[in-house]
Parts: sequence; structure tokens; C-alpha cells
Amino acid sequence: MVAAGAQGKRLDRRKLFGDPIMVSTIAVLLIFLLLFILYPLATLLVDSVFSRETGFTLDVFTRVLSLGRFRTAFTNTLQLGLLTGVFSTVLGLMFAYVDVYMKVRSRVMKKLFDVVSLLPVVSPPFVLSLSMILLFGRSGLITRTLLGIYDSEIYGLKGIVVVQTLTFFPVCYLMLKGLLRNIDPSLEEAARDMGATRWKVFTTVTLPLLLPGLGNAFLVTFIESVADFANPMLIGGSFDTLATTIYLQVTGAYDKVGAAAMAVVLLSLTLVLFLIQKYYLEKRTVATLTGKASRERMLIADRSVTRPLTILCTLFSAFVILMYVSVPFGALFKLWGRNYSLSWVHFEYIFKYGGIRAFRDSFLLSLIAAPITALLSMIISYLVVKKKFRSKALIEFTSMLAMAVPGTVLGVGYIRGYANGIFGTGLLQGLYGTGLILIIVFVVRSLPVGTRSGISALRQIDRSIEESAYDMGANSGRVFMTVTLPLIKDSFFSGLVTTFVRSITAISAIILLVTPKYLLITTQINEFAEKGKFGEACAYATILILIVYGSILLMNLFMKTFGTSKKIREAQKNG
Repeated sequence: MVAAGAQGKRLDRRKLFGDPIMVSTIAVLLIFLLLFILYPLATLLVDSVFSRETGFTLDVFTRVLSLGRFRTAFTNTLQLGLLTGVFSTVLGLMFAYVDVYMKVRSRVMKKLFDVVSLLPVVSPPFVLSLSMILLFGRSGLITRTLLGIYDSEIYGLKGIVVVQTLTFFPVCYLMLKGLLRNIDPSLEEAARDMGATRWKVFTTVTLPLLLPGLGNAFLVTFIESVADFANPMLIGGSFDTLATTIYLQVTGAYDKVGAAAMAVVLLSLTLVLFLIQKYYLEKRTVATLTGKASRERMLIADRSVTRPLTILCTLFSAFVILMYVSVPFGALFKLWGRNYSLSWVHFEYIFKYGGIRAFRDSFLLSLIAAPITALLSMIISYLVVKKKFRSKALIEFTSMLAMAVPGTVLGVGYIRGYANGIFGTGLLQGLYGTGLILIIVFVVRSLPVGTRSGISALRQIDRSIEESAYDMGANSGRVFMTVTLPLIKDSFFSGLVTTFVRSITAISAIILLVTPKYLLITTQINEFAEKGKFGEACAYATILILIVYGSILLMNLFMKTFGTSKKIREAQKNG
């Protein structure tokens, strides 16, 4: 058996290396991943432990760790991640439980819960922070106008926790919703038949089964929280996090080496959490909840349970909608907090001073990055699922690694890695400060999302379909383009739009790399918000929201009209 397995591997390897297109694709992929993911991160590590004068040294770490500002930022980051992780997980669990377990009589209400829980996933990063300032700031509609509070202070920890919880709880909701559906209802019903209350069933049966999944959701949110730059930058005030401190170390203190050391600390934190989440908790979750429920669940109709949870979800949904509605009104009111007459003055201002250029640059760069990322994601997914070769694990891990790398860390890595060329030579020196480096960052940041989607889609395709094409003499490139890609085109177009949305709303990775040659929408929002010009910031954000949701609607329309891969898979299952 062992000999047969080894012989099979050698045969697969010989077949692989006999295909020049496949070998070339793997080589190009490895060069891209090594050059634009591993190299910038390795540069940060070398920068922080090596000096040309003294060689290997930990002096930079000693200096950075002695800074009170850094120690405060590190403590703040952990505190913020912990609070956001807990609140997001609890909120996501509540929405998921209502969705899967409750009999909500109103279809409109249930649809509202779904929409509200997904809104923050596709919204630009600044939207909720802007809303918090408009509604609860010193000139806030609720605090000042309605309640007469003139000294309201929403900047700092509490403001960031609220905004991040609203932003990241949908991630927990989507993860826990799938897990709850996989719990066999017979386990819970058996406990009910023995006289246990619903609360007892939840705490002794449902919750223990969910614990690995809850830990997984908590860690994912924790990673997102500590890596977040946009919200702490806009609404953090004097509450510094590692992401904002790294940015200020580069732009304010002009200490790129110190920023590299701080980036290594933040990267180490997120990377350890990422490895625990991906290679331990994910496996524990799959091992605890495998397959699908044996039959449909009897939904809870008891009003003593459904009423309080429905009221809580409704109130929270109303609050989220209020937050989103306030942004376009912030752009339409002449002067928020003083003059609420409707006016186009903020839109006229942004289009008069750089708005058209900002939308053109953002749209063009994101449009270029989207198909590149979608195609790369599908190629990586194809190699990971369908091919066997030695560097496969490296390609999979490196492509997913960008998920654990905070945007500011990647930005500092690109500055240190490419400002003077590669390894201090002139090679690729002209890359820094160009639009190409922004496109590369967009690709790298969106690659993990598209790859995960592609891997999930490819695992549903029977291997025999592609093998029959090989038997007819087609090479790997032809099989991929004519057989595999059409079967997973839903995932391909989904990755295309997801990349476009993520790119056009990106801020953390590109704020350190963008130069005056390019105006981007997100950097303009950040600049106007920092100056206190919230009307202009809201005008930019409103148009950005319209672009994002317009893209998603077009994708859904396209998938309904031309998406056939689902039909093909159904026909394949039915024989």
C-alpha cells in the first residue's frame, strides 16, 4: 500500500513536470507570493534585528519597548480586541440563534435582520465612525439637538468598541449561523423531553457543541479588531492602538526602523492568533459539528422566548439603520449641528476640488486589481485542490497569510522593502510611489477571500470531469479555462466583485503608500474627517456606498442571468 502510494505520487509529479504550462504557472505564482508577501514581511524582521554598523542587534526592540506610548498602545490594542471580540461574538450568536431557531412571524422582520447583519460587511470602513460623530458627538443630532448635551465625548475606547462591534459582528453571525444549522435537533429535543427548560438545553447542549465555533468566531474578530486602522484613526482620539501608532511613527516621528519593530510585534500577535484559529479551532469546530442535521428543526414559537429576542434584534437593527442613514443626510445638510437645511454644497465642493480625480483613480486601480485577483485566486485554488506538488503547502499558506497581516504592517513592509529597491539594489526601485504598487497591495489583501471561496467551490467538482478532458489530450491550461473555470464561474465573479469592493474601500494598507500622484476616495474621507469637514467626508462616503452597493447588485443580477455552474452541479449530482 505504501509502495503503491509512493508510486502514485511519483507518477503525479512526473505528469505535472511534463506539463510546461503548469510548471510555469507554479513558478510565476511562487515568485509573486515570495516577492510581494513574504519579502516585505521578512524585510521588517531584518530591519528590526539587523544594523549595518553593529550587525545583529535587539537595540531597536529595546528602544521601542521602552517607549511609554508603545506600551500604552499595546495594552490598548489587547483591551480593544478583547471587548470587541466578546461583544461581536455575543451579538452574532443572538442574531444567528434568532435566524436558525426562532419562528419569526413577520417575513419582513426576518429579512430586515439578515440585511442589517450583512450591511457592515460591505460598507466602507469610515461609515460607522462618521455616523457615531454625527449622532453622538459634541454637535451630534441625538446628544446636542435632541438631548441638549453639549459636552458629549464619544472619542476613545467606548466609541471604537461600538463601531468595531457593529462592523465585525456580521462575521460572527455568518460563522455561527452555519454551525447552528449543523446541530442535530434530536440532541436538544431529547433534553427537552426529559423536562429541561429551553435555557437549560441551551447552556448544557447547544453551547457546549458551539464552544469551539465560538472560540473561532472570537479569535477571527479579535484579529480584525487589533488590525483595524480606519476606525481607531477617526474616532480613537487620544486612545492609541498599535495600528495607529505604527502609522504615526512613520508619518510623524519619521522613524521607519522603529515602525518596523512595532510592526513585527503587531504581526507576531495577529499571526499567532491566526495560526491558533486556522489550524486548531477550525479543526475542533469541524470535528464537533460534522455534516448536516438529520432532519428539520422545529422552530421555537414560545413568545416568552421569541418576543424578548425579537425586540432586542429589532432595536439593534433600527440603531444600525439609523447609523447608515445619517451619512447621506450628513452630506445633504448644510452644516450639521447648526443648519439642517438641505443643500448640495458639500457635493459641489468635493467635485470642484479633486473629487472627479479621486473617483477616477480609485475606480481605475480597483478595476485593474479585481480581475487579476479573481484569476489568481482561482488558479491557486485549482492548484491546492486538484494538484499534488511539493510547494503546494507553501502556496496555500502564503496566499492565506495576508489575512493575518494588518494593513499598516504590510504598508511599512512595502516602504522598507521597495523604497530603495530589493535588497538595497536598484531592482524594482521604481515600483514604490507608483499606481502599480497600489494595485499589488489590493491584490494581496483580497487574495485570501477569493482563494477560500475558490477552494470551497472546487471541492464540489468531481475529479472525473477534468480527467476526461485530460484523456482527450487537453493540457492543464486548456482544462482550467474550458472545464474548471466555467464550473466555478459563480465563485470567480463573486471574487471579482469582492476584490473591487475591498480595493475601492481600502485604507489601512495604502495610506502609507499613496503619493500625490494619486487621489483615492478613502484617503480623502480620512483627510476631510481629520480636518473636521464632516459634510465633505460624508459626501465622499455616500458616493462610495452607492458604488459598492451598485457593484453588488450588478453582480447578483449577472449571477441570476448567466450563472449556470449551480445548474451544472445539480445535474451532475442527479446523474
